[in-house]
Amino acid sequence: MFETTTFTTERLRMRPLTALDAAALFEVFSDPEVMRYWSCAPWTELKQADEYIDNATQDLAAGSMLRVAIEVAASGKVVGQLALHHFDEQNRRCEIGYALGRAAWGKGYMTEAITSMLDHAFAELPLNRIEADVDPRNAASMQALARLGFVHEGLLRERWIVAGEVCDTAFYGLLKSDWDARPR
Repeated sequence: MFETTTFTTERLRMRPLTALDAAALFEVFSDPEVMRYWSCAPWTELKQADEYIDNATQDLAAGSMLRVAIEVAASGKVVGQLALHHFDEQNRRCEIGYALGRAAWGKGYMTEAITSMLDHAFAELPLNRIEADVDPRNAASMQALARLGFVHEGLLRERWIVAGEVCDTAFYGLLKSDWDARPR
């Protein structure tokens, strides 16, 4: 269903993950700063990246998840990943998740990548709602979601326990009608 899904922007290419992306993904997911607000501890072994890519490839083929590499078009370097997951077909909703390597922070890449993904999701899948689950201490992620039109809908207290640390969730939602009505 999603195997050939590719999105391009002026600066980025989002495409299915391949085994060749393992080292780049390990660089992202082994960084404690990147993983500070993620739902698992930083990776410690390259085989975790291999397993992640294998799972992503299977989920992609099954149509249960759309996970793509975020590649800088000019260099071909993979700097992160972006995913739509936990699809609820009856209610036409899913969740969005993303991670970006620290060297790529502050360049607008994530907003650019998510915008492209949202355009596709609302036009082609057809979704009515996309949800985001963010650690409320992750101000940069919450600001990016707000810029994209996501609405803060509540706080889920002590939802995650990561490496022994109890964390809350700030819950965000974006409706297709919100996306369609945004200024362009």
